[in-house]
Amino acid sequence: MTGTASSAAAPRSTSSRAGLARLTGLPALTGARGLLYGGDYNPEQWPREVWPQDVALMREAGVNLVTVGVFSWSVLEPEPGVLELDWLDEVLDLLHGAGVAVDLATPSASPPPWLAALHPETSSVDARGVRMAVGSRNHFCPSAPAYREAALRVARALAARYADHPALAMWHVGNEFGQECFCDLCAAELRAWLVARYGDVAGLNAAWGTAFWSQRYRSFDEVVPPRAAPYLHNPAQAVDWRRFTSDQMRTLYREQAAVLRAGSDAPVTTNFMGFFGGVDQHSWAADLDVVADDHYGDPQDPASPARSALTHDLTRGVGGGAPWLLMEQAAGAVNWRPHNVPKSTAQMLQDSLRAVAHGADGVCYFQWRASASGAESFHSALLPHAGPDSRLHRAVREQGRLLAGLRDVVGAPVRARAALVFDWPSLWAGELPARPSDRLRVVEQLEAYHRPLWRAGIATDVVPPDADLDRYDLVVVPALPLVDDAAAAALARVPERGGVLLVGPFSAVMDPTTRVRTGAFPAPWTAALGLAGEEWRPLPDEGVGVTGAYGDFTATVWSERLRAADAEVLARFAGADLAGEPALLRRRDPSGGQAWYVATVPPEDVLARVVADCADAAGLVAPLPQVPDDVEVAVRGDLIFLLNHADDARVVALPGTDGAAPHGPGARDLLGGEVAEGRVRLAPRGAAVVAGVPPTTRGEDRPDMRREEAAR
Repeated sequence: MTGTASSAAAPRSTSSRAGLARLTGLPALTGARGLLYGGDYNPEQWPREVWPQDVALMREAGVNLVTVGVFSWSVLEPEPGVLELDWLDEVLDLLHGAGVAVDLATPSASPPPWLAALHPETSSVDARGVRMAVGSRNHFCPSAPAYREAALRVARALAARYADHPALAMWHVGNEFGQECFCDLCAAELRAWLVARYGDVAGLNAAWGTAFWSQRYRSFDEVVPPRAAPYLHNPAQAVDWRRFTSDQMRTLYREQAAVLRAGSDAPVTTNFMGFFGGVDQHSWAADLDVVADDHYGDPQDPASPARSALTHDLTRGVGGGAPWLLMEQAAGAVNWRPHNVPKSTAQMLQDSLRAVAHGADGVCYFQWRASASGAESFHSALLPHAGPDSRLHRAVREQGRLLAGLRDVVGAPVRARAALVFDWPSLWAGELPARPSDRLRVVEQLEAYHRPLWRAGIATDVVPPDADLDRYDLVVVPALPLVDDAAAAALARVPERGGVLLVGPFSAVMDPTTRVRTGAFPAPWTAALGLAGEEWRPLPDEGVGVTGAYGDFTATVWSERLRAADAEVLARFAGADLAGEPALLRRRDPSGGQAWYVATVPPEDVLARVVADCADAAGLVAPLPQVPDDVEVAVRGDLIFLLNHADDARVVALPGTDGAAPHGPGARDLLGGEVAEGRVRLAPRGAAVVAGVPPTTRGEDRPDMRREEAAR
């Protein structure tokens, strides 16, 4: 057994986040280069005579960082133990000569066919017992010793050869971790992980509630992964399986990262994927020198800008607020949707600027040159099949020029006084089958509560429940079905210390073992919220009427039977066997803080008003008081980012006396647009990055009037 290591099984705690101080990788890269710009480069797919052309075009486009080698294992090691690295020497030399830095990857995400032929156990097994075949990617078993040894052999060879190469700027371990394997090797590692977590089988039986359905185990040897079964799996087992597989992937990352760090000072990273449930990013964060994310927004979805902003806020939160790297995005169309509508070139620029506005110090793409063969040959790239004399590539060059002019934003903070609370165990628990409703989805709830703050331009961090919440005046818990007692207690203290707490339905329902908390719900917060819940009640398709302070509206999906204690009822249900029962409540704490509870899914406009009232109670203000519809606003450091989603021009007034001339007469658009008489003109689908507006006109550093009044 290769073992996942007992430390990997330990639950994440606040103290583990102390390791986030190591997130110093990006300043080492950006100090000399400014914003990073580039993408995946796969020269092994092309003849040698193409490489100098690629590098020359990169230089013209302003590309200063490329990822090399992610899927090159079969070229690097065409036979077991036979390494061919001369071609990679040539590539790195060419890139360095052009001033392009290299993020050099270990190719462990896609083992070569010979490994499976020689060691069939290195291919993963699905929940039905089917062993995966070669011919795709991510087909490896993370527990197979032959796979682990082969992956480390290649990592050692790369470290020995390139640790001192002047092109090397960063190491990249694997790719998009999150695989699962249900084979006997993984079953053995799972048992070792459970021993480390629970100590003995009695502890396991207690945590998993195995008295239900006669599941009690005599020993850990009887435990198997949640393979195909006739009906529902034990929910505690299902969530622990997700914890285990995340830790198992982290062990692979740690093994290779240790090899790379042993002989090199270059930062080490890997690429996450937003809210993807395969790994618990919070538990990985202390192992990363750079937090990086792959994000592919849907260009034909009008909600995509808001979803992208939320995902970027999550990535920034994983790194504790440090700058991060957008490792992959699409320049045009992807290849994996049923109908692949491409981005416009304006959307391409806006997507990059949005990431920068939300804390990214680099924006990269998959990939540099579009593949002519293989499964992703119809995925867009910075250099399309049509070549450099194309509209897309001209836009790529222009984007490189504009990003080079934003050097001052590098390292600047995103100052957030609002936080949304999220973590992966709660996502896993919220996705379990046999819940009261599968329509109350964790990420959809996060999107709904985040959207009003995004529309107002109010910076918002997405943080785990064990984060330091004292730095936030508004803490929003849209959907947190699983939470431990310590984090729940910290959240309950938000209104006690004068903050505003906003809680959505079906939160704090389960402890970390998925055991339902008995008694009135939400059990840890009944006193803080001033209420007691009795029953969860999914609604019929037609919904139910609600009336009260926010007018009359129809609530959908969800309701709860509640009793108000010392909370004020702001809205009541008007039907569905709930007539007169509370739907929305607010409790005012003696400290001056407030606690709000939303027991249903209101329409978007109603929820927006609720969130706005909570933000107002917390003393938060929008950075710009008057912004036209379809204009997105974000503030990073001293810069205001404006993105126009409309097909016609928009004018944005900077704050000042009577909305006229700005307090900052030197206001200017770093993208070269027009700023005159305190107004910014945005072209159709255009963007601006405005500098020279003093902080007091951006809604930052203003006194919290609510707290001042409470002190008086």
